Amino acid sequence: MNDLLAGLGLAIVLEGLLWALWPDLGRTIVRELASLPERQLALIAWMMVVLGMILVWLARG
Repeated sequence: MNDLLAGLGLAIVLEGLLWALWPDLGRTIVRELASLPERQLALIAWMMVVLGMILVWLARG
């Protein structure tokens, strides 16, 4: 449970850094994502899920 909370906290920190340091970039990314077709957005999301799982697997060994 501690690892889950640490992971969620890290995700919040990283996302907050994007908006704190580069708010215009954040807006641009959101606009671009909003304009993508639903199927393409879902594919990108699944790719990120798989990438995240691989990173966790590599880190946890």
